[in-house]
Amino acid sequence: MTGTRPAADDPIDLLTAFFDTAERRADAPALTGPDGRTLGYRDLARAVLTTANGLRAAGMAAGERMLFSVRPGPDGVVLALGVIAAGGTVVFADPGAGPELFTARRELARPRWAAAESLLYAVARYGRPLARRRGLLLPHYHRLGLRHVHTGRRLPGVPAGALSARRLAAGPAPADRPGPAPGQEALVVFTSGTTQAPRAVVHTRGSLGAGLVGCGSALCMGDGDVLHTDQLMMGIPALVAGAHWTMPPYGFAPAADPGRFTRGLAGATHAFCVPADLPAVLDAVERGEAALPASLRHLVLGGAPVLPGLLRRATQVLPRVRFLAVYGMTEIVPVAVATGRAKLAHHGPGDLLGTPLPGVRVRTAPDGELLVSGPNLCRGYLGEPPMTEHATGDLARLENGALILLGRKKDMLIRGRTNIYPGLYEPAVAALPGVADAVIVGVPDAYGDERVVLAVVPERPAADRESLADAVRSRLPALIDAAALPDEVVVLDRVPVTGRTRKPDRAALRDLLGDRTAGAAR
Repeated sequence: MTGTRPAADDPIDLLTAFFDTAERRADAPALTGPDGRTLGYRDLARAVLTTANGLRAAGMAAGERMLFSVRPGPDGVVLALGVIAAGGTVVFADPGAGPELFTARRELARPRWAAAESLLYAVARYGRPLARRRGLLLPHYHRLGLRHVHTGRRLPGVPAGALSARRLAAGPAPADRPGPAPGQEALVVFTSGTTQAPRAVVHTRGSLGAGLVGCGSALCMGDGDVLHTDQLMMGIPALVAGAHWTMPPYGFAPAADPGRFTRGLAGATHAFCVPADLPAVLDAVERGEAALPASLRHLVLGGAPVLPGLLRRATQVLPRVRFLAVYGMTEIVPVAVATGRAKLAHHGPGDLLGTPLPGVRVRTAPDGELLVSGPNLCRGYLGEPPMTEHATGDLARLENGALILLGRKKDMLIRGRTNIYPGLYEPAVAALPGVADAVIVGVPDAYGDERVVLAVVPERPAADRESLADAVRSRLPALIDAAALPDEVVVLDRVPVTGRTRKPDRAALRDLLGDRTAGAAR
């Protein structure tokens, strides 16, 4: 497989791109937080520089890392960019990961600084019993032995000597902005691994610059546009592109209150949504309980597969909106972007991902696994040798310049002597009339083999399940190779999902279908 041409030799530095835009868009609104507070580009850039100056004055040296447990908001964005501008590294730390995993990650990252909201410090010190009753085991932040920065009003529990993020941002007039340093370590993101062997992705100012600048362009964001999201890796591209980034309330999910979600989009030209949240929004629009503003031109979908059934319904309910599906991963963001129209026009096997972005290089291994590289590729994994290419774990092919996803290597099923790749067939099944989602899993049988089960979710909750199952079953021979046909078709109200991106939870679905089969046998 051949890929696109390599990018230009000159790397794109994240901070250079941001400050260039801030100078050009000085008086334009840049960032509006959940509380409605808005920072213009000039004020945002100044706050980043004064924060960097304050951190250096407080002793932060180049190359030092800061554990970062701050929710998206203006204070958090300013502090994160300020740390990078000071020569430091932001290490995203999930306080809900559990004490053992949190400790393992901290030991791998070896930070000298920690940043968290005052409320988190207070709960971690004085509210641990309440947090434990709610299933949250918080680390002892005040015992980490680090220099601390807090956001928000100071509360009991904030360590003595902790710096205030807001005071840092309001410090003396800043010096000149930092010069280009594309090789500087800027961001560490933990992705997977166990307590014994945590794994973290390391990005530089150069890899972030290439990826986030390219992302803004691919998502058609520019001067005067308005993006509504709480996703940092979507919001920063908007800022670099000259757009206005607005944020929803903390912890808000569109599916929880679609009406509130759509009201929050007032004036937005772009918004982000995970695919699993979109059906609830579409339901509310169809019932007349919610309406998207006329200003909204693009709805960006990412974090999980975007299937034809969902897109078909979305384009019917929201005909004026252009849907953009982003394919990427923490190691390299983004790889490709496909429009909803292009995905629906693809009728072959697999899921259309779109054309690789400029500079992104793709090839396949002998087993069909997609390998990617380019200027937006991370430096590597923390504590491991530098990375020159990333093995995605996805099976794919290049067709007429576009990537076609065929499934995940780990999702492969074995029935008898046949290897079955669910991702090769799921999009085609999900494109059938009346089907919103389709997932194929293997359920162990009594003989040590796998029974292949196709679970489908109807587009309409009131659909006749038996009729839908029969209709799907009758169409399968035209969509799925004979050797891969499922043993059973079941209709479910929903497919279990997992994580913030709410991807299909195949393990939970296997358990659900296994329990269902066992119950039927009894």
